[in-house]
Amino acid sequence: MKTNRLLPIVMLVVALASCSGKEEKKTVEVKEELPIVEVVTVGAEAVNQMSEYTGTVEAFKTNNISSNSGSRIKRILVDVGSRVSRGQRLVILDDVNIAQQQIALSNIKRELDRAKELVKIGGGTQQQVDQLQAQYDANARAIRTMQENTVLTSPVSGVVTAKNYDAGDLPAGLPILTIEQQQPLKVIVNVNESEYPKVKRGMPVTVKFDTYGDETFNGQVYLIHPTIDATSRTFQVEVAITNRGDKVRTGMFARVNFNYGSTQSVVVPDRAVQKQVGSGVRYVWVYQGGEVELREVELGQRLEDRYEVKGGLAAGSQVVIAGASRLTDGAKVELKK
Repeated sequence: MKTNRLLPIVMLVVALASCSGKEEKKTVEVKEELPIVEVVTVGAEAVNQMSEYTGTVEAFKTNNISSNSGSRIKRILVDVGSRVSRGQRLVILDDVNIAQQQIALSNIKRELDRAKELVKIGGGTQQQVDQLQAQYDANARAIRTMQENTVLTSPVSGVVTAKNYDAGDLPAGLPILTIEQQQPLKVIVNVNESEYPKVKRGMPVTVKFDTYGDETFNGQVYLIHPTIDATSRTFQVEVAITNRGDKVRTGMFARVNFNYGSTQSVVVPDRAVQKQVGSGVRYVWVYQGGEVELREVELGQRLEDRYEVKGGLAAGSQVVIAGASRLTDGAKVELKK
């Protein structure tokens, strides 16, 4: 009875063993997954060659109103903040000294007339007449100078920015008033040495102020300093600004933009530009023949969502804009479909 029960089990084991012996070995082939990237073809276009420099607004001219007559201040006709015109009277000085000089001049005149009469009648010398005449002329010139300095006027149109004395003071050391010309104004900027051949006197510039957001003011280069600073490798440029509506004030922070015209430059999407960790090196991945190559590039201006490329990449190149995280130099890749 037991033998009959074991027989089917033995036959099943033999059959399985037979099948196992005849089964062929199979090789499993694993296919390598390549990085999938998205690329675009870059081209060249006209790009304005711009550069921006910062500076502080200054008065176009500053005049210190002083007197060398030694006279006391009688009246000051303006105050700090007053707007003045060229030739406008600003300060009146005491004329006591002038009155004394006029009395002395009258005495010299009498002596001169007496000496001339004596020469006519043979009782004097021409030498004495000449000496008195020279003395008279010198005193007369001195009085005219003092009279001119009695009323001080403004040599420019501008704004009074400093008042150092009051009526009754005797000026000593400091100017009585300071006048700043504020139409136009100027900004002095330090421009990179490499741009020296590009900057020309009279060339137009645009100026912006953080105070006024995107509002633009017109200006032009009116003075280019002839030397290069050996430390900073820059040179100074003075820019005159049209003070539209008298909105700009001295001391304001200014951004001066120079436009050197346009050139044909390669432009790439900002998504294609990568930064090397720990340095300022910028690079892109260039796709060619199923592989990618790491290519260092020199960037120019940022143009919204693109960059101007000044070196390292030619027009017509295909650059990676997506899928760059797994790439290595020379790696094979697949294009996104």
